[in-house]
Amino acid sequence: MQESVIYQDILQKGEERGKKQEALQLIMRQLTRRFAAIEPKIEQQIRTLSITQLEDLAEALLDFSSHSDLVNYLENISLAQANQED
Repeated sequence: MQESVIYQDILQKGEERGKKQEALQLIMRQLTRRFAAIEPKIEQQIRTLSITQLEDLAEALLDFSSHSDLVNYLENISLAQANQED
């Protein structure tokens, strides 16, 4: 059973969800430590990011000096996604 394609697919999706959850928790802890409270709207935007985008955000937030840096970063991601959909 462990060799079946369906089993492997389920296992992979579970691992991806776990990885994303860990990344989200770490990033939210880092942002909360740096900026105190994070607005629910901003938190929701972060929760919609892919694992790759979360990893990029984790690196970028080291350079953020203000809350507006985070807002601008997320806006740029949204704009890039909108341009890809066009």
